[in-house]
Amino acid sequence: MGFTLLLKNVGINDLHRVGGKNASLGEMLQNLTNLGVNIPDGFVVTVAAYKAFLKHNSLDKTVTETVDAIDYDDIESLRRGGMHIRQAFLNGKFPEAMSIEIAERYEKLSQQYGQEMTDVAVRSSATAEDLPDASFAGQQESYLNVRGAQTLMDSIRKCFASLFTDRAISYRHRFGYDLLELGLSVCVQKMVRSDLGTSGVAFSIDTESGFKDAVVINGTYGLGEMLVQGAISPDEFIVFKPLLKEGYESVIEKKLGNKDKMMIYGEGGDERVKIIPTEEKFRSRFCLDQHNVIKLAQWVVIIEDYYTKIRDKWTPMDVEWAIDGLTKELFIVQARPETIHSQKEQITTITEYIMEDETRHEKIITKGVAVGDKIGSGKANIIFSMDKRVTEGHVFTPGSVLVTEMTDPDWEPIMKMASAIITNKGGRTCHAAIIAREMGIPAIVGCGNATEVIKEGMMVTASCAEGDKGYVYEGEVNYTEKEHDLSLLPKVKTDIMLNVASPGMAFQFSHLPNKGVGLAREEFIINNYIEVHPLALMNHRKLNDAELTAEIEKKITGYPDEETFFIDKLADGVAKIAASFYPNKTIVRFSDFKTNEYYNLLGGKYYEPKEENPMIGWRGASRYYSEAYKEAFGLECRAIKKVREEMGLKNVTVMIPFCRTVEELLRVTEVMKEYGLVRGEHELELFLMAEVPSNILMAAEFAEHIDGFSIGSNDLTQLTLGLDRDSSLVAHLYDERNPAVKRMLEMLITTAKKAGVKVGICGQGPSDFPDFAQFLVSLGIDSISVTPDSVIKTVTAIAEAEQLIAEKEMTKA
Repeated sequence: MGFTLLLKNVGINDLHRVGGKNASLGEMLQNLTNLGVNIPDGFVVTVAAYKAFLKHNSLDKTVTETVDAIDYDDIESLRRGGMHIRQAFLNGKFPEAMSIEIAERYEKLSQQYGQEMTDVAVRSSATAEDLPDASFAGQQESYLNVRGAQTLMDSIRKCFASLFTDRAISYRHRFGYDLLELGLSVCVQKMVRSDLGTSGVAFSIDTESGFKDAVVINGTYGLGEMLVQGAISPDEFIVFKPLLKEGYESVIEKKLGNKDKMMIYGEGGDERVKIIPTEEKFRSRFCLDQHNVIKLAQWVVIIEDYYTKIRDKWTPMDVEWAIDGLTKELFIVQARPETIHSQKEQITTITEYIMEDETRHEKIITKGVAVGDKIGSGKANIIFSMDKRVTEGHVFTPGSVLVTEMTDPDWEPIMKMASAIITNKGGRTCHAAIIAREMGIPAIVGCGNATEVIKEGMMVTASCAEGDKGYVYEGEVNYTEKEHDLSLLPKVKTDIMLNVASPGMAFQFSHLPNKGVGLAREEFIINNYIEVHPLALMNHRKLNDAELTAEIEKKITGYPDEETFFIDKLADGVAKIAASFYPNKTIVRFSDFKTNEYYNLLGGKYYEPKEENPMIGWRGASRYYSEAYKEAFGLECRAIKKVREEMGLKNVTVMIPFCRTVEELLRVTEVMKEYGLVRGEHELELFLMAEVPSNILMAAEFAEHIDGFSIGSNDLTQLTLGLDRDSSLVAHLYDERNPAVKRMLEMLITTAKKAGVKVGICGQGPSDFPDFAQFLVSLGIDSISVTPDSVIKTVTAIAEAEQLIAEKEMTKA
């Protein structure tokens, strides 16, 4: 048999014979099944078979003449050329010996699975695919639920033709590949009945930030084509690799997607697959349970480790998976090296995007999932389909912002001309996201309503530089780019930590020089990811507010109950920050909303009193042991317990804010104990936010019950100077560098050092004033935690201070 090979008989060294995907599948089938990784069996139609088909039908001349005549600046010329070549392939005939051999292989595969005509997936695998210098993944076609030898032959012929789709011709021209030098192999693989189950993709790297320690899983119901095409917004799961390897169930984030459609098997004949609406009960639940998320993540890590070993360099992977709805078994159906972040050198520079329009959020038109971290502006060009675009004579102007329902690989020639891409549908692993990432173009996918709210010709700005959400602004929003070379930063002895509010930015911030997180605010996570007052969340049905109950029930979709929703959402937010900086310390401050801020949460009006000055009222520690709020604080404790003990993130330290007396501190620790958090158990450390003058004056007494102080310079300044920092009337007096405040800081640092506990600062002062940072260094502070955008100037200021101190000591000596 010269035209086919059994899949289990090919490996990574056979790329020239079977293409990238098939070589990878065969390699895994041979070497990873003994490690528990399930891979469906099949056979390969070789590159030699493709070449024989080419020669048998004299197609090489057709290809050469047609490709040479294409004007690559004219999309219509490309379209006509591609169509002519593909039609020539579809009209081609197989050599008789090849037809017989393929039919015999298919018959044996059917017998292996106990069927007369088994269902198979027919997938293309090009010899240029998955190479380090160009990502050709997805350039060729796949055909699902193929049954019968004749239908199989038709699908293989279509796979051969798909080497010359418009986008593939354009793509290869861009990278300078000789189209006749390329070869195509076809994999005929037993279908996994994911039409009755679930399927998706997984990466062993965060595809946006390049964070190396995450497995990112996207999934949906039915066959996976809907996800790849971007026709649905998938469920997403992120698993932290280092602790997964230690046996922890380290799922650090879950997001429920809008899986409103699914692809299933068709009725037969030409209808091999069809698209149907997803039942409501399935839309409102996650498509993977915890067991399968962990199992899949473990397999992805096994695959990454194997490829890293055989390639002798770190090789993150792009994996396709499926769960058979009949057998409930999980399978890996494709795996290839990730070709974007894995080719980048270690990050030594960071680009800071400084948005200059402070009123921009009033101009938000829509928002979605951010792809990349860049910003693009231009006139909106709304296109619903490539066919419609051509028939209407619509010309896409280079530099415009492409706005559409979703893209597929045929759109690649115009996508590369766009300044930004905005789609209604899709997730982080849809086609639009993958291509935008490859081309370095900002894209915002899954907006839902982009083609409705953005008007043709409207000037818009697409910003992917503000976290995991992408924002589309009306008009051209001014911004500046500032590049910092991290390799030029001076080394300092003082620990530089970061204040991190948004879990969505944590992976990106992890690339900055740091010794961990000095302040992670729970209230940001509650406000942005939960949005409901915790007491209203637990007791809303007793309030007889039908509208409130309806809103809460909508928010907790995908979770079994309200408590689980709060605990899991808060735990996920904390875990994503802690994982980003693991194993360095992440200091998590328990919630510190004021009553007016809690009031603004959904349902808050039922539980919050009216206070004349909430800034110095019922906040921080005084809430935690109060019978009126203790139940809600318990949810926070349980979330932290989950992060540390179930996910394994023991680098999480907790911090109590606005604690006025030692007695109050002891009451809070008793409540913590009730909910399973005990200082010293499971390496738990407890910090106190030093922001009330009593914390300074009684520092020695507080120090007996804690592991460290973290100075909250904002509140400490206002309470030391007796002013309301929100009042514009006395704003001119507010200054952390006031002698009275500095004396307070000196007292605390001296006492803390004498007591043998750590002391750092997480207030805004060092971020805003380098001379203030220098003052703290001179006192011997252990750590300074600053906002990410202030790292560069703070490190520079600290280096100068440490140099001055060293020079003074030398002079004394």
